[in-house]
Amino acid sequence: MKQQQDHTKGKRVFADRERTNILRKGEQSLILFLLKKVPKWISPNIMTGIGMFGSIIVFSAFILAHFYGRNYLLIGILGFFVNWLGDSLDGRLAYYREIPRKWYGFALDIIMDWLSIILIGFGYYFYAEGLTQILAFMFVVLYGWSMIISQIRYKITGHYQIDSGILGPTELRVIISLVLVAETLFEDSITYFAIAMVALLLVLNTIDTLKLLKAGDAKDREEKA
Repeated sequence: MKQQQDHTKGKRVFADRERTNILRKGEQSLILFLLKKVPKWISPNIMTGIGMFGSIIVFSAFILAHFYGRNYLLIGILGFFVNWLGDSLDGRLAYYREIPRKWYGFALDIIMDWLSIILIGFGYYFYAEGLTQILAFMFVVLYGWSMIISQIRYKITGHYQIDSGILGPTELRVIISLVLVAETLFEDSITYFAIAMVALLLVLNTIDTLKLLKAGDAKDREEKA
């Protein structure tokens, strides 16, 4: 009986968004486990603040690495975990406790995600050298493009989706964390990974944009009919 109740509650916690990312099953199971452990005095807003603090840690890791050596990049892995913890649990905590504020949470989540990406991109900009700094700018722009796609998709289809195929924010955090490890072992390898990531985002955004335009065309024909 309890297992059935947990399953029902789990479905309700994640019902507001469609996930397609490759890590979603394990991630959702972990989130449900953590939600039960969150102290009552920690509110969804506090979790949002924790997520932003994680982004500040990542930013600080890049700055420390620039001045004191690339081994400080490993601090960024902790930052990404803290960011994931806050960003993944804030809205889910509200639904778990049955106190959701759909549009407030939606607006806050988008703004905090955008500020986080700016912080991370800005940190890499300071760490990078010469022309490779443009990769930080391109990363922020392309991630912003993907965020815009998700908002327009929501407007057209009514479904809020934050993933691009099998890749979502969690996968992106994992990939960047691995890149940070690689950079501590092999200097300047981050440049090649950054080029690959920018290229990947460009391809995924182009595909998603074409799908979005197709959905918009279908919506126009539906409304005319």
